[in-house]
Amino acid sequence: MTFGEALVYWLKLGFISFGGPAGQIAIMHEDLVERRRWISEGRFLHALNYCMLLPGPEAQQLATYIGWLMHRTWGGIVAGVLFVLPSLLILIGLSWVYMAYGNVPAIAGVFHGIKPAVTALVVHAACRVGARTLKNAWLWAIAVAAFLAIFALQLPFPLIVLAAGVIGYLGGRFAPASFAGGAGHAKATQSAGPALIDDHTPTPEHAVFSWRRFGRVLAVCLALWLAAIGTSMALYGWDAVLTQMAWFFTKAALMTFGGAYAVLPYVFQGAVGHYQWLTASQMIDGLALGETTPGPLIMVVSFVGFVGGWTKAIFGADALFLSGAVAATVVTFFTFLPSFFFILLGAPFIESTHGNLKFTAPLTGITAAVVGVIANLAVFFAYHVLWPQGFTGRFDWASALIGVAAAVALFRFKLGVIPVVVGSGLAGLALTALA
Repeated sequence: MTFGEALVYWLKLGFISFGGPAGQIAIMHEDLVERRRWISEGRFLHALNYCMLLPGPEAQQLATYIGWLMHRTWGGIVAGVLFVLPSLLILIGLSWVYMAYGNVPAIAGVFHGIKPAVTALVVHAACRVGARTLKNAWLWAIAVAAFLAIFALQLPFPLIVLAAGVIGYLGGRFAPASFAGGAGHAKATQSAGPALIDDHTPTPEHAVFSWRRFGRVLAVCLALWLAAIGTSMALYGWDAVLTQMAWFFTKAALMTFGGAYAVLPYVFQGAVGHYQWLTASQMIDGLALGETTPGPLIMVVSFVGFVGGWTKAIFGADALFLSGAVAATVVTFFTFLPSFFFILLGAPFIESTHGNLKFTAPLTGITAAVVGVIANLAVFFAYHVLWPQGFTGRFDWASALIGVAAAVALFRFKLGVIPVVVGSGLAGLALTALA
């Protein structure tokens, strides 16, 4: 298997990686483990268990890990970049249509129908994560406390994560049975035949851990980040939109334990509340676009960047598309840069263990808190969708009906994200035409 063959596959994957992390991981498993036999099931799951422990999009990190294992550093970079590049280009195009023509009645009607579907999707995500995570009263208590902390006390998301991690650490010491977690992926029980990188294939030379290599990679990673944000500071200043986006989304990237839904409240607090790069309604529309395009759901931050760059007209009123496209690219770069760092730094150590990694007790606590945070996000969305002018305004019965229908489709009939969002958008369009 040559580098060119791998490059073609990673590019194809970038265009077909729908279905969220579970769907994306399933696609890679079917292609790389079962069909192409580039890597064995055991090595695939070993890499996945490590990626599940990291903040960031685990499917993109898994692609980076496998690309690195097969073709060294450039293999990992190519795999990780191509996993998100098609989504970035598609989202820039859709964001432009949204900002330039979003007030056209037909397009506005589609988004009016999509908003309640997104609310149903968030509720579904909270229930799905909760069912997998909240196995005892301790974890339920953490989830409820996290919900109250962000909903009632409006505490910042990083503080909630830190507190949940501390509680998990203490729980692991004093109630270990209640905080024993797992990465959620069992070991392979059978082999599908020899693979290019098999269970007993010797670790490639580039994947052997050494402190000298660790230090060199760490220095390069930090230098790259400092050079990128330093260039923005030198050109535009610390308070400029692009620099603040670079700093904010670096922090957001380090908070994505539990998936994109977990960090979205933090993005809301910053992008909508503090910086006012976009409105709450626009953020919900952006999440809908992120749900219906390939790539990780966290790619919604590219939409945030585009709208923020457009709204702030960072390159002037005559260059709104350029402002949005550059801002979207900057946001994407700083959001995904830590993912590459984690893989290139940590993967050699993981390859040296060949063990089955488990979630730590602190991470179990954080994951429980994530359920409460996602529930808060669902409440936030429902409020803005059902009472668009606030509680003193009218109740949007049409949105409520579409939301209930979307929830029934997700919970009862197990429909996928794309059919639910498309159907809701068509329903919104039909209602607009009848109005």
